Amino acid sequence: MIEQNRLIEEFISLVKVDSETRFEQQISVVLKEKFSKLGLQVVEDDSMAKSGHGSGNLICTLEATDANPAIPVILFTSHMDTVAPGNGIKPQIGEDGYIRSDGTTILGSDDKAGIAAMIEAIQVLKEQNIPHGRIEFVITAGEESGLKGSRAMDPKAISAKFGFALDSNGSIGDIATAAPGRAEIEIIFNGKSAHAGVNPEDGISAIQVASKAVARMSLGRIDSETTANIGSFSGVGPLNVVCDKVRMEAEARSIVQHKLEAQIAAMKEACEAAAAEAQTTCEFNSEIVYASYMHDDNAPVVQLASRALTSLGLPTRTFHSGGGSDANIFNGMGVPTVNLAVGYKEIHTVKEHIAISDLVKTAELVVAIVKETAKV
Repeated sequence: MIEQNRLIEEFISLVKVDSETRFEQQISVVLKEKFSKLGLQVVEDDSMAKSGHGSGNLICTLEATDANPAIPVILFTSHMDTVAPGNGIKPQIGEDGYIRSDGTTILGSDDKAGIAAMIEAIQVLKEQNIPHGRIEFVITAGEESGLKGSRAMDPKAISAKFGFALDSNGSIGDIATAAPGRAEIEIIFNGKSAHAGVNPEDGISAIQVASKAVARMSLGRIDSETTANIGSFSGVGPLNVVCDKVRMEAEARSIVQHKLEAQIAAMKEACEAAAAEAQTTCEFNSEIVYASYMHDDNAPVVQLASRALTSLGLPTRTFHSGGGSDANIFNGMGVPTVNLAVGYKEIHTVKEHIAISDLVKTAELVVAIVKETAKV
């Protein structure tokens, strides 16, 4: 069914195109041409102006061959951008059946493996005249920068009833049925400057206040569904002056939305209490940049993916992810979406690699999901 050599060539050609996040211009042009040549309607949305990235999101629509209105519209999504160092990638095919970079860059299988699988699946659908409903292939920009492309997408651009992101770590057959929402937090502590040697008692150390606030917080692993972290702590000034300002950046995540909100509130309370004790003030600004999602194993979107995996003779395992993806955004748009493992390993490092067999299985899975969707 899948032409392995064609798929390998496609994947290698994609990873050779520079596309570090924020600089997606070149890969966007390449992808628009590839999907257009396959006969899909390709639309680039206007999100580039909002996200500040090098491309908008690409919505590539394959029209239905089966006119049965009961067949739901589905979408597959992957992202076009990579992390750094991602320029000048030189993919190598090893004798062990894995594809790697030359060790000076990432490989880019996150997430060009997903895109290559989409392209191969489309060719198989056409070559074998496999009947299908309408399919939307959504290639996002800015995923690695905090889902900025998908966050800027107009939900009205999507008509799918179910979604499948091809962008999870793990073995083929793993389905991320839940992922946390994430809040970004900025905190500024105001102190009062004074000479550190002459009259320190007249000052208020913003560093000391901020430190006491952090000490009050529950951080790290809060529970099985919730985490929190202080990412940066900055208070700059001369050694002989009591520091009068500290800026902290933090995040909180939880699969359960009310737990995320509770963690933010607890962190804010810790900051305000520490500031009040020191008779000073703080500024606490938080934004939930994307919401959590959770599907049980009986949800239609999970069952559809599970049936497709079973048809390929592959085991199914559902799990809760600790990281966000574009699946969070599509769920937030009202499109039930799960994130499917594509088999890449050691992503975001120069040791990143992927098995050729997993590339093939991912493309097979896309075709299998399309077939299962048409069984109405």
